[in-house]
Amino acid sequence: MKCESVSIRTEFIKLDSFLKFCGASVTGGAAKEVIAAGQVLVDGQPCLQRGKKLYPGAVVTVGDTAYTVTAE
Repeated sequence: MKCESVSIRTEFIKLDSFLKFCGASVTGGAAKEVIAAGQVLVDGQPCLQRGKKLYPGAVVTVGDTAYTVTAE
């Protein structure tokens, strides 16, 4: 599995925005689809909430890549 750190400048970022920001999804619509399909894990658990707030320390897994949210 590939692991990447993604730094955010705000207190939190919403899951759908995060997927676009880190490049896991090309568009917001594509992010919505992978979330609704249950293909996104947040801290190891399936997450169907596209508006879920992610804080530094959260780990988002899409496919074979895990993205760790870090503070800038």
